[in-house]
Amino acid sequence: MDFAEYVRHDGLSLARLVRHGEVSAAELLETAIARLEAVNPALNAIVRRRYEQARAEVAAIDKAAPLCGVPFVVKDLIATYAGEPTGSGNRVLATLPAGHDSELVRRWRRAGLVTLARSHTPEFGLTPYTEPECYGPTLNPWAKDRSPGGSSGGSAAAVAAGIVPLASGGDGGGSIRIPASCCALFGFKPSRGLTPTGPAFGELWQGFTIEHVLTRSVRDSAAALDATLGIDGGAPYAAALPAGSLQREVSRDPGRLRIAYTRGVLLGRSVHAECLAALDATVERLRSLGHEVEEAEPPIDREHFATAFVTVLAGETRAQIEQVSRLAGRRRPRAGDFEAATYSLGLLGRSQKAGDFAAAIATLQLAARRLSPFFERYSVLLTPTLATPPAPIGSLQPTPGERRLMGIVNMLGAGWLLGAAGAIDQLAAKIFDYIPFTPLFNVTGQPAMSLPLHWTADGLPVGVHFAGRFADEATLFRLAGQLEKEMPWFGRRPPL
Repeated sequence: MDFAEYVRHDGLSLARLVRHGEVSAAELLETAIARLEAVNPALNAIVRRRYEQARAEVAAIDKAAPLCGVPFVVKDLIATYAGEPTGSGNRVLATLPAGHDSELVRRWRRAGLVTLARSHTPEFGLTPYTEPECYGPTLNPWAKDRSPGGSSGGSAAAVAAGIVPLASGGDGGGSIRIPASCCALFGFKPSRGLTPTGPAFGELWQGFTIEHVLTRSVRDSAAALDATLGIDGGAPYAAALPAGSLQREVSRDPGRLRIAYTRGVLLGRSVHAECLAALDATVERLRSLGHEVEEAEPPIDREHFATAFVTVLAGETRAQIEQVSRLAGRRRPRAGDFEAATYSLGLLGRSQKAGDFAAAIATLQLAARRLSPFFERYSVLLTPTLATPPAPIGSLQPTPGERRLMGIVNMLGAGWLLGAAGAIDQLAAKIFDYIPFTPLFNVTGQPAMSLPLHWTADGLPVGVHFAGRFADEATLFRLAGQLEKEMPWFGRRPPL
Protein backbone atom coordinates (compact mmCIF):
# COMPACT_ATOMS: atom_id res chain seq x y z
CA MET A 1 0.00 0.00 0.00
CA ASP A 2 1.43 3.39 -0.96
CA PHE A 3 1.16 6.35 1.37
CA ALA A 4 -1.51 8.16 -0.69
CA GLU A 5 -3.84 5.20 -0.17
CA TYR A 6 -2.75 4.55 3.43
CA VAL A 7 -3.55 8.07 4.61
CA ARG A 8 -7.08 7.92 3.19
CA HIS A 9 -8.03 5.39 5.89
CA ASP A 10 -8.53 5.61 9.63
CA GLY A 11 -7.49 2.75 11.90
CA LEU A 12 -10.76 0.84 11.73
CA SER A 13 -10.77 1.05 7.94
CA LEU A 14 -7.21 -0.30 7.78
CA ALA A 15 -8.16 -3.12 10.15
CA ARG A 16 -11.08 -4.03 7.89
CA LEU A 17 -8.73 -4.27 4.91
CA VAL A 18 -6.44 -6.61 6.88
CA ARG A 19 -9.37 -8.70 8.10
CA HIS A 20 -10.64 -9.21 4.54
CA GLY A 21 -7.23 -9.97 3.10
CA GLU A 22 -7.07 -6.84 0.91
CA VAL A 23 -3.76 -5.85 2.48
CA SER A 24 -1.49 -7.56 5.00
CA ALA A 25 -0.57 -6.20 8.41
CA ALA A 26 3.08 -6.50 7.35
CA GLU A 27 2.43 -4.22 4.37
CA LEU A 28 0.77 -1.63 6.59
CA LEU A 29 3.71 -1.72 8.97
CA GLU A 30 6.24 -1.15 6.19
CA THR A 31 4.18 1.75 4.82
CA ALA A 32 4.14 3.34 8.29
CA ILE A 33 7.89 2.78 8.71
CA ALA A 34 8.60 4.38 5.33
CA ARG A 35 6.46 7.40 6.24
CA LEU A 36 8.20 7.73 9.61
CA GLU A 37 11.64 7.70 7.99
CA ALA A 38 10.51 10.25 5.39
CA VAL A 39 9.03 12.87 7.73
CA ASN A 40 10.58 12.40 11.17
CA PRO A 41 13.83 14.24 10.30
CA ALA A 42 11.70 17.34 9.76
CA LEU A 43 9.56 16.87 12.89
CA ASN A 44 11.60 15.06 15.56
CA ALA A 45 8.48 13.26 16.81
CA ILE A 46 10.05 9.86 17.50
CA VAL A 47 12.48 9.05 20.28
CA ARG A 48 12.91 5.30 19.72
CA ARG A 49 12.17 2.88 16.89
CA ARG A 50 11.10 -0.71 17.55
CA TYR A 51 10.79 -2.01 14.01
CA GLU A 52 12.06 -5.54 14.60
CA GLN A 53 9.78 -6.05 17.60
CA ALA A 54 6.86 -4.74 15.51
CA ARG A 55 7.67 -7.10 12.65
CA ALA A 56 7.63 -10.01 15.08
CA GLU A 57 4.29 -8.86 16.53
CA VAL A 58 2.73 -8.59 13.06
CA ALA A 59 3.32 -12.29 12.48
CA ALA A 60 1.05 -13.13 15.42
CA ILE A 61 -1.82 -10.73 14.65
CA ASP A 62 -5.31 -12.00 15.45
CA LYS A 63 -7.57 -10.93 12.57
CA ALA A 64 -10.56 -11.00 14.91
CA ALA A 65 -9.08 -8.12 16.94
CA PRO A 66 -10.91 -4.80 16.42
CA LEU A 67 -7.78 -2.91 15.28
CA CYS A 68 -5.90 -5.85 13.79
CA GLY A 69 -2.61 -4.88 12.17
CA VAL A 70 -3.02 -1.11 12.63
CA PRO A 71 0.34 0.68 13.04
CA PHE A 72 0.61 2.49 16.35
CA VAL A 73 3.00 4.84 18.17
CA VAL A 74 3.19 4.91 21.98
CA LYS A 75 4.20 7.92 24.03
CA ASP A 76 7.50 7.38 25.84
CA LEU A 77 5.94 7.94 29.27
CA ILE A 78 4.12 5.65 31.77
CA ALA A 79 3.50 2.79 29.30
CA THR A 80 6.16 0.07 29.52
CA TYR A 81 7.35 -2.74 27.24
CA ALA A 82 9.35 -5.52 28.88
CA GLY A 83 13.07 -5.19 28.16
CA GLU A 84 12.75 -1.70 26.67
CA PRO A 85 13.28 1.73 28.30
CA THR A 86 10.45 4.16 28.93
CA GLY A 87 12.57 7.30 28.89
CA SER A 88 9.98 9.87 30.04
CA GLY A 89 12.06 12.63 28.44
CA ASN A 90 14.77 11.98 31.04
CA ARG A 91 18.39 11.11 30.26
CA VAL A 92 18.64 8.56 33.10
CA LEU A 93 15.41 6.64 32.47
CA ALA A 94 16.30 6.41 28.78
CA THR A 95 19.01 3.90 29.76
CA LEU A 96 16.92 1.68 32.07
CA PRO A 97 14.83 -1.15 30.54
CA ALA A 98 11.45 -1.99 32.05
CA GLY A 99 10.86 -5.38 33.63
CA HIS A 100 7.31 -5.89 32.35
CA ASP A 101 4.60 -4.81 29.93
CA SER A 102 2.10 -2.41 31.46
CA GLU A 103 -1.51 -3.60 31.48
CA LEU A 104 -2.54 -0.99 28.93
CA VAL A 105 0.20 -2.17 26.57
CA ARG A 106 -1.17 -5.71 26.89
CA ARG A 107 -4.64 -4.47 25.99
CA TRP A 108 -3.36 -2.49 23.00
CA ARG A 109 -1.69 -5.67 21.74
CA ARG A 110 -4.88 -7.70 22.22
CA ALA A 111 -6.73 -5.03 20.24
CA GLY A 112 -4.37 -5.75 17.33
CA LEU A 113 -2.32 -2.53 17.43
CA VAL A 114 1.31 -2.87 16.30
CA THR A 115 3.71 -0.46 18.01
CA LEU A 116 6.53 0.59 15.70
CA ALA A 117 7.98 3.48 17.74
CA ARG A 118 7.93 5.53 20.93
CA SER A 119 7.17 9.24 20.70
CA HIS A 120 8.74 12.31 22.29
CA THR A 121 7.51 13.77 25.55
CA PRO A 122 8.80 16.56 27.80
CA GLU A 123 10.56 15.38 30.94
CA PHE A 124 8.00 13.52 33.12
CA GLY A 125 5.23 15.01 30.95
CA LEU A 126 5.39 18.23 32.95
CA THR A 127 4.90 20.88 30.26
CA PRO A 128 2.20 21.73 27.67
CA TYR A 129 4.94 21.80 24.99
CA THR A 130 7.36 19.08 23.84
CA GLU A 131 10.90 20.43 23.97
CA PRO A 132 12.99 18.04 26.11
CA GLU A 133 16.63 19.05 26.51
CA CYS A 134 17.95 15.56 25.83
CA TYR A 135 16.20 15.19 22.45
CA GLY A 136 15.30 18.68 21.26
CA PRO A 137 11.91 20.11 20.29
CA THR A 138 9.21 18.30 18.37
CA LEU A 139 7.79 20.46 15.57
CA ASN A 140 4.19 20.84 14.45
CA PRO A 141 3.38 19.37 10.99
CA TRP A 142 0.98 22.27 10.34
CA ALA A 143 3.74 24.88 10.87
CA LYS A 144 7.24 23.84 11.84
CA ASP A 145 7.90 27.03 13.78
CA ARG A 146 5.02 26.10 16.12
CA SER A 147 4.72 23.66 19.01
CA PRO A 148 2.62 20.52 18.61
CA GLY A 149 1.66 20.98 22.26
CA GLY A 150 2.43 18.63 25.10
CA SER A 151 2.97 16.51 26.80
CA SER A 152 1.83 14.08 24.07
CA GLY A 153 3.35 16.28 21.36
CA GLY A 154 5.36 13.53 19.69
CA SER A 155 2.31 11.30 19.35
CA ALA A 156 0.23 14.18 17.99
CA ALA A 157 2.86 15.08 15.40
CA ALA A 158 3.10 11.43 14.33
CA VAL A 159 -0.65 11.16 13.74
CA ALA A 160 -0.96 14.56 12.05
CA ALA A 161 1.94 13.70 9.74
CA GLY A 162 0.24 10.47 8.69
CA ILE A 163 2.76 8.06 10.19
CA VAL A 164 -0.01 6.27 12.08
CA PRO A 165 -3.78 6.77 12.30
CA LEU A 166 -3.70 6.80 16.11
CA ALA A 167 -1.10 7.11 18.86
CA SER A 168 -1.13 6.98 22.63
CA GLY A 169 -1.11 9.86 25.05
CA GLY A 170 -1.43 10.50 28.75
CA ASP A 171 -3.45 13.42 30.10
CA GLY A 172 -2.67 14.91 33.52
CA GLY A 173 -3.54 18.54 32.79
CA GLY A 174 -4.64 18.39 29.18
CA SER A 175 -1.80 16.43 27.61
CA ILE A 176 -4.03 14.62 25.11
CA ARG A 177 -6.35 17.55 24.42
CA ILE A 178 -3.64 20.25 24.16
CA PRO A 179 -1.71 18.55 21.32
CA ALA A 180 -5.00 17.54 19.69
CA SER A 181 -5.85 21.24 19.45
CA CYS A 182 -2.40 22.15 18.14
CA CYS A 183 -2.31 19.38 15.51
CA ALA A 184 -5.95 19.25 14.30
CA LEU A 185 -6.76 15.87 15.88
CA PHE A 186 -9.52 14.37 17.98
CA GLY A 187 -8.29 14.07 21.56
CA PHE A 188 -10.42 12.35 24.20
CA LYS A 189 -9.66 12.16 27.93
CA PRO A 190 -11.72 9.39 29.55
CA SER A 191 -13.19 9.51 33.05
CA ARG A 192 -10.84 8.84 35.93
CA GLY A 193 -10.35 5.11 36.49
CA LEU A 194 -11.69 3.97 33.11
CA THR A 195 -8.38 2.72 31.66
CA PRO A 196 -5.80 0.67 33.59
CA THR A 197 -2.71 1.97 35.39
CA GLY A 198 -1.26 -1.38 36.53
CA PRO A 199 0.76 -3.18 37.42
CA ALA A 200 3.32 -0.51 38.38
CA PHE A 201 0.95 2.29 39.43
CA GLY A 202 -2.18 2.75 41.48
CA GLU A 203 -3.22 6.27 40.60
CA LEU A 204 -1.20 8.76 38.57
CA TRP A 205 -0.71 12.32 39.87
CA GLN A 206 -3.39 11.87 42.54
CA GLY A 207 -5.75 10.56 39.87
CA PHE A 208 -5.36 13.54 37.54
CA THR A 209 -3.65 11.47 34.81
CA ILE A 210 -5.25 8.90 32.52
CA GLU A 211 -3.91 7.31 29.32
CA HIS A 212 -5.77 6.98 26.02
CA VAL A 213 -5.12 7.90 22.36
CA LEU A 214 -5.07 10.74 19.82
CA THR A 215 -6.80 10.02 16.52
CA ARG A 216 -7.92 11.52 13.23
CA SER A 217 -11.42 10.00 13.45
CA VAL A 218 -13.83 9.92 16.37
CA ARG A 219 -14.67 6.26 15.88
CA ASP A 220 -11.01 5.18 16.21
CA SER A 221 -10.88 6.78 19.65
CA ALA A 222 -14.11 5.08 20.70
CA ALA A 223 -12.93 1.69 19.39
CA ALA A 224 -9.61 2.01 21.22
CA LEU A 225 -11.42 2.86 24.45
CA ASP A 226 -13.81 -0.09 24.02
CA ALA A 227 -10.76 -2.33 23.72
CA THR A 228 -8.91 -1.02 26.78
CA LEU A 229 -11.42 0.18 29.38
CA GLY A 230 -12.03 -1.64 32.64
CA ILE A 231 -10.09 -2.04 35.87
CA ASP A 232 -7.09 -4.26 36.42
CA GLY A 233 -6.22 -6.11 39.61
CA GLY A 234 -5.31 -3.90 42.55
CA ALA A 235 -6.62 -0.65 41.08
CA PRO A 236 -7.58 1.84 43.81
CA TYR A 237 -10.89 2.72 42.12
CA ALA A 238 -12.72 2.42 38.80
CA ALA A 239 -15.22 4.42 36.79
CA ALA A 240 -18.61 2.94 35.97
CA LEU A 241 -18.37 1.06 32.68
CA PRO A 242 -20.44 2.20 29.67
CA ALA A 243 -23.67 0.31 29.09
CA GLY A 244 -22.58 -0.73 25.59
CA SER A 245 -20.07 -0.18 22.82
CA LEU A 246 -18.74 3.39 22.63
CA GLN A 247 -17.93 2.86 18.96
CA ARG A 248 -21.63 2.35 18.28
CA GLU A 249 -22.43 5.54 20.21
CA VAL A 250 -20.49 7.59 17.64
CA SER A 251 -23.16 7.02 14.99
CA ARG A 252 -26.12 7.57 17.34
CA ASP A 253 -28.07 10.83 17.44
CA PRO A 254 -27.19 12.69 20.66
CA GLY A 255 -30.70 14.12 20.93
CA ARG A 256 -31.29 17.67 22.12
CA LEU A 257 -28.58 18.44 24.67
CA ARG A 258 -28.48 21.28 27.16
CA ILE A 259 -25.02 22.75 26.60
CA ALA A 260 -23.36 25.58 28.53
CA TYR A 261 -20.58 27.65 27.03
CA THR A 262 -18.37 30.41 28.37
CA ARG A 263 -16.28 33.08 26.70
CA GLY A 264 -14.65 33.70 30.06
CA VAL A 265 -11.32 32.32 31.21
CA LEU A 266 -11.65 29.54 33.77
CA LEU A 267 -8.08 29.65 35.12
CA GLY A 268 -6.01 32.12 33.07
CA ARG A 269 -6.25 35.79 32.20
CA SER A 270 -7.23 36.14 28.53
CA VAL A 271 -8.26 34.21 25.41
CA HIS A 272 -7.04 34.86 21.85
CA ALA A 273 -9.61 36.16 19.37
CA GLU A 274 -9.16 33.10 17.12
CA CYS A 275 -10.04 30.78 20.01
CA LEU A 276 -13.16 32.82 20.72
CA ALA A 277 -14.04 32.75 17.01
CA ALA A 278 -13.80 28.94 17.12
CA LEU A 279 -16.07 28.90 20.16
CA ASP A 280 -18.64 31.27 18.64
CA ALA A 281 -18.83 29.32 15.38
CA THR A 282 -19.34 26.08 17.28
CA VAL A 283 -22.10 27.61 19.42
CA GLU A 284 -23.97 28.65 16.27
CA ARG A 285 -23.55 25.22 14.69
CA LEU A 286 -24.81 23.50 17.84
CA ARG A 287 -27.89 25.72 17.88
CA SER A 288 -28.54 24.95 14.23
CA LEU A 289 -28.44 21.25 15.13
CA GLY A 290 -31.21 21.78 17.68
CA HIS A 291 -29.25 21.82 20.92
CA GLU A 292 -30.15 24.18 23.74
CA VAL A 293 -27.01 26.30 24.16
CA GLU A 294 -26.67 29.08 26.72
CA GLU A 295 -23.85 31.09 28.21
CA ALA A 296 -22.97 30.05 31.77
CA GLU A 297 -19.67 29.89 33.64
CA PRO A 298 -18.97 27.17 36.23
CA PRO A 299 -18.03 28.28 39.75
CA ILE A 300 -14.24 28.14 40.26
CA ASP A 301 -11.98 29.76 42.84
CA ARG A 302 -9.23 30.45 40.28
CA GLU A 303 -6.47 31.57 42.64
CA HIS A 304 -6.77 28.77 45.17
CA PHE A 305 -7.30 26.13 42.47
CA ALA A 306 -4.18 27.17 40.53
CA THR A 307 -1.94 27.31 43.61
CA ALA A 308 -3.19 23.94 44.85
CA PHE A 309 -2.64 22.34 41.43
CA VAL A 310 0.99 23.52 41.27
CA THR A 311 1.55 22.42 44.89
CA VAL A 312 0.44 18.87 44.03
CA LEU A 313 2.51 18.95 40.85
CA ALA A 314 5.63 19.95 42.81
CA GLY A 315 5.13 17.16 45.33
CA GLU A 316 4.58 14.55 42.62
CA THR A 317 7.67 15.79 40.76
CA ARG A 318 9.82 15.41 43.88
CA ALA A 319 8.58 11.86 44.37
CA GLN A 320 9.43 11.03 40.75
CA ILE A 321 12.91 12.54 41.05
CA GLU A 322 13.61 10.38 44.08
CA GLN A 323 12.27 7.28 42.35
CA VAL A 324 14.50 7.85 39.30
CA SER A 325 17.49 8.31 41.57
CA ARG A 326 16.76 5.01 43.34
CA LEU A 327 16.41 3.20 40.02
CA ALA A 328 19.77 4.62 38.93
CA GLY A 329 21.42 3.45 42.16
CA ARG A 330 22.02 6.96 43.50
CA ARG A 331 22.15 7.57 47.23
CA ARG A 332 20.49 10.93 46.68
CA PRO A 333 19.15 12.87 43.67
CA ARG A 334 21.65 14.74 41.50
CA ALA A 335 20.64 17.94 39.75
CA GLY A 336 22.57 16.91 36.62
CA ASP A 337 20.24 13.96 36.06
CA PHE A 338 17.28 16.27 35.41
CA GLU A 339 16.38 19.42 33.55
CA ALA A 340 16.85 22.56 35.64
CA ALA A 341 13.13 23.40 35.70
CA THR A 342 12.20 19.85 36.72
CA TYR A 343 14.76 19.77 39.51
CA SER A 344 13.69 23.19 40.79
CA LEU A 345 10.05 22.12 40.85
CA GLY A 346 11.11 19.01 42.78
CA LEU A 347 13.01 21.14 45.30
CA LEU A 348 9.90 23.24 45.73
CA GLY A 349 8.03 20.02 46.44
CA ARG A 350 10.65 18.93 48.96
CA SER A 351 10.38 22.26 50.79
CA GLN A 352 6.63 21.88 51.31
CA LYS A 353 5.12 20.32 54.41
CA ALA A 354 3.05 17.16 54.20
CA GLY A 355 0.14 19.20 55.51
CA ASP A 356 0.49 21.65 52.60
CA PHE A 357 0.27 18.77 50.13
CA ALA A 358 -2.79 17.28 51.87
CA ALA A 359 -4.47 20.69 52.04
CA ALA A 360 -3.87 21.23 48.31
CA ILE A 361 -5.53 17.90 47.51
CA ALA A 362 -8.47 18.82 49.72
CA THR A 363 -8.80 22.19 47.94
CA LEU A 364 -8.92 20.51 44.55
CA GLN A 365 -11.40 17.87 45.68
CA LEU A 366 -13.65 20.59 47.08
CA ALA A 367 -13.47 22.40 43.74
CA ALA A 368 -14.78 19.25 42.08
CA ARG A 369 -17.64 19.05 44.60
CA ARG A 370 -18.61 22.66 43.93
CA LEU A 371 -18.65 22.03 40.20
CA SER A 372 -21.01 19.04 40.41
CA PRO A 373 -24.30 21.03 40.58
CA PHE A 374 -23.34 22.84 37.37
CA PHE A 375 -23.29 19.51 35.51
CA GLU A 376 -26.64 18.58 36.98
CA ARG A 377 -28.06 21.53 35.03
CA TYR A 378 -26.02 20.98 31.86
CA SER A 379 -24.97 17.83 30.02
CA VAL A 380 -21.89 19.45 28.49
CA LEU A 381 -19.66 22.51 28.96
CA LEU A 382 -18.13 24.07 25.83
CA THR A 383 -14.97 26.22 25.85
CA PRO A 384 -11.93 26.76 23.65
CA THR A 385 -9.31 24.06 24.22
CA LEU A 386 -6.43 26.53 24.62
CA ALA A 387 -6.09 30.25 25.20
CA THR A 388 -4.10 30.73 21.96
CA PRO A 389 -3.42 29.01 18.65
CA PRO A 390 -0.30 26.76 18.65
CA ALA A 391 2.52 28.57 20.44
CA PRO A 392 5.84 29.38 18.70
CA ILE A 393 8.62 26.91 19.50
CA GLY A 394 10.51 28.09 22.60
CA SER A 395 8.01 30.76 23.60
CA LEU A 396 6.77 28.87 26.68
CA GLN A 397 10.24 28.02 27.98
CA PRO A 398 11.52 29.69 31.19
CA THR A 399 12.80 33.24 30.74
CA PRO A 400 16.51 34.07 31.31
CA GLY A 401 15.58 35.52 34.71
CA GLU A 402 13.69 32.37 35.66
CA ARG A 403 16.64 30.25 34.56
CA ARG A 404 19.01 32.27 36.74
CA LEU A 405 16.74 31.81 39.75
CA MET A 406 16.49 28.07 39.08
CA GLY A 407 20.28 27.83 38.81
CA ILE A 408 20.69 29.43 42.24
CA VAL A 409 17.96 27.29 43.79
CA ASN A 410 19.40 24.08 42.34
CA MET A 411 22.96 24.93 43.36
CA LEU A 412 21.89 25.64 46.94
CA GLY A 413 19.27 22.88 47.08
CA ALA A 414 16.97 25.57 48.46
CA GLY A 415 13.45 25.02 47.20
CA TRP A 416 12.14 27.40 49.87
CA LEU A 417 13.64 30.28 47.84
CA LEU A 418 11.06 29.62 45.13
CA GLY A 419 8.29 29.92 47.68
CA ALA A 420 9.80 33.12 49.09
CA ALA A 421 10.06 34.59 45.58
CA GLY A 422 6.42 33.85 44.87
CA ALA A 423 7.37 31.22 42.29
CA ILE A 424 4.29 29.06 42.89
CA ASP A 425 1.94 31.90 41.96
CA GLN A 426 4.11 32.92 38.99
CA LEU A 427 4.36 29.36 37.70
CA ALA A 428 0.62 28.84 38.08
CA ALA A 429 -0.09 32.04 36.15
CA LYS A 430 2.26 31.06 33.31
CA ILE A 431 0.82 27.56 32.98
CA PHE A 432 -2.83 28.57 33.14
CA ASP A 433 -2.46 31.52 30.79
CA TYR A 434 -1.85 28.93 28.02
CA ILE A 435 -4.09 26.11 29.30
CA PRO A 436 -6.92 27.79 31.23
CA PHE A 437 -9.56 25.16 30.43
CA THR A 438 -8.18 21.62 30.37
CA PRO A 439 -6.72 20.99 33.90
CA LEU A 440 -10.04 21.50 35.66
CA PHE A 441 -11.34 18.21 34.29
CA ASN A 442 -8.26 16.27 35.30
CA VAL A 443 -9.01 17.33 38.86
CA THR A 444 -12.72 16.49 38.64
CA GLY A 445 -12.02 13.28 36.69
CA GLN A 446 -14.72 14.06 34.12
CA PRO A 447 -14.45 13.01 30.47
CA ALA A 448 -13.43 15.78 28.10
CA MET A 449 -12.43 16.11 24.46
CA SER A 450 -10.91 18.50 21.92
CA LEU A 451 -12.32 18.64 18.38
CA PRO A 452 -10.52 20.28 15.41
CA LEU A 453 -13.27 22.62 14.25
CA HIS A 454 -11.41 25.83 13.33
CA TRP A 455 -8.35 27.04 11.44
CA THR A 456 -6.81 30.51 11.46
CA ALA A 457 -6.39 32.49 8.23
CA ASP A 458 -2.77 31.34 8.06
CA GLY A 459 -3.71 27.68 8.46
CA LEU A 460 -3.11 26.99 12.15
CA PRO A 461 -5.57 24.58 13.81
CA VAL A 462 -7.61 25.65 16.82
CA GLY A 463 -9.45 23.09 18.94
CA VAL A 464 -12.79 23.37 20.70
CA HIS A 465 -13.23 21.69 24.08
CA PHE A 466 -16.19 19.80 25.53
CA ALA A 467 -16.47 18.39 29.06
CA GLY A 468 -19.22 15.98 30.09
CA ARG A 469 -20.64 14.44 33.23
CA PHE A 470 -18.51 11.89 35.08
CA ALA A 471 -18.62 8.44 33.41
CA ASP A 472 -20.81 9.77 30.58
CA GLU A 473 -18.46 9.06 27.71
CA ALA A 474 -21.45 8.05 25.57
CA THR A 475 -22.90 11.58 25.34
CA LEU A 476 -19.56 13.07 24.32
CA PHE A 477 -18.95 10.43 21.64
CA ARG A 478 -22.45 10.95 20.21
CA LEU A 479 -21.89 14.71 20.10
CA ALA A 480 -18.41 14.29 18.60
CA GLY A 481 -19.78 11.98 15.92
CA GLN A 482 -22.48 14.49 15.05
CA LEU A 483 -19.98 17.37 14.76
CA GLU A 484 -17.52 15.25 12.76
CA LYS A 485 -20.30 14.66 10.23
CA GLU A 486 -21.44 18.29 10.18
CA MET A 487 -17.98 19.93 10.27
CA PRO A 488 -15.66 17.26 8.77
CA TRP A 489 -11.94 17.53 9.29
CA PHE A 490 -10.53 14.11 8.31
CA GLY A 491 -9.62 15.16 4.77
CA ARG A 492 -7.61 18.21 5.85
CA ARG A 493 -3.90 17.47 5.80
CA PRO A 494 -0.94 19.58 6.98
CA PRO A 495 1.36 21.10 4.31
CA LEU A 496 4.18 18.73 5.17
